[in-house]
Amino acid sequence: MNDVDTFAGLLTPEGQTLLAELRDHTPSDELAAATRLRRTYPAALVSAALGQARLRQRAVAKFGADAGRMYFTPNGVEQSTRAVVAAHRAERLAALGVRSLADLCCGIGGDALALARAGIRVLAVDRDPLACAAARANAEALGLAELIEVRCADVTEVDTAGYDAVFVDPARRSKPRGGRIFDPEAYSPPLSWAVEAARKAPVAALKIAPGVPHEALPEDAETEWISDGGDVKEAVVWFGATADAAADRAEDAAHGGAGRIAPGGRRATLLPGGDSLLGAGLPDPEPGPVGDWLYEPDGAVIRSHLVADVARDIGGRLIDPTIAYLTADRLTETPYATAYAITDVLPFHVKRLKALLREREVGIAVIKKRGSAVEPEELRRKLKLGGGRKSCTIFLTRVAGAPMMLLGHPAADAS
Repeated sequence: MNDVDTFAGLLTPEGQTLLAELRDHTPSDELAAATRLRRTYPAALVSAALGQARLRQRAVAKFGADAGRMYFTPNGVEQSTRAVVAAHRAERLAALGVRSLADLCCGIGGDALALARAGIRVLAVDRDPLACAAARANAEALGLAELIEVRCADVTEVDTAGYDAVFVDPARRSKPRGGRIFDPEAYSPPLSWAVEAARKAPVAALKIAPGVPHEALPEDAETEWISDGGDVKEAVVWFGATADAAADRAEDAAHGGAGRIAPGGRRATLLPGGDSLLGAGLPDPEPGPVGDWLYEPDGAVIRSHLVADVARDIGGRLIDPTIAYLTADRLTETPYATAYAITDVLPFHVKRLKALLREREVGIAVIKKRGSAVEPEELRRKLKLGGGRKSCTIFLTRVAGAPMMLLGHPAADAS
């Protein structure tokens, strides 16, 4: 029996009953559950159901409550888009007037589900029969089958001419080991093919790894880096529905969130709040002395090279030409960076730091590093914190080229 046939067994009444029995099982009970269930159900079906239950538990972090009703493959859990990110992209496509879309390399259908929920009719295409089976099952399970057509095919052979938009999510893991691929031309299909396919569509979005080199990005597209809860999740290259970048930035400022597509633009979008910053092409800010406040830009801001835009908005400067920390003499609220009140700026010295923390009764420390060779956990062992009731944030970094340690507190705690 092949994987698709085994998966199909989960969709039968017997398979559904078995999955329902495993809904609340825990991994520690798996051996006992397998022994018990094999007395009633076929062994192959029990193994498939237990595997699906494990995948559903792992998928909760991405899909929330929907995970308990969805179907996954191991690759599907790893590579599918987080639901909040997929919803953001679907809402942006809907706002651009997209009503039908070809989702190429759809996997288990995570993006197709978000698109359908935004009212967009979707052709979901993948060459993996098992992924397609899961995508169909997911569309049925979430009541979206009328808006999602799943087709098992080579995406390079699919005619997308009749659709308002194209979305491409190339595979970025090697087979059989599943390691990440960093060369965009080693994606499957290659980024160059995806770009050419995108240029033929009225609107297109290409999902790529957030660490993509900026020089590999097409100049006639906007690239958006997206973070969720401060963690950078992906980059998206957008084509079509063009707008003047300066005018679009003004529109963003006036209305909040991502506006039209700005060719050549670089954008940072922060979820779940939805704040979106379109870069103005500013030069790097000048470095200067550490002020009363330190700002740690969101990862999406750093990846999109928009630190200068945040510096302008807060009236800040770099602490070092090579470090993405900003500093300012007054506090300015911004969604694009976390602010800290700085109490000390000292040359790096473990014994001095240890004595200072003991003197201030600090027992809890958050240690951050940027541009330092010191590992936070190694420093934590040397500090031997404990006993104190106060907390502190320690930054290991460089200031004007010299290794320094900055001590402070989040702005919320300093007020």
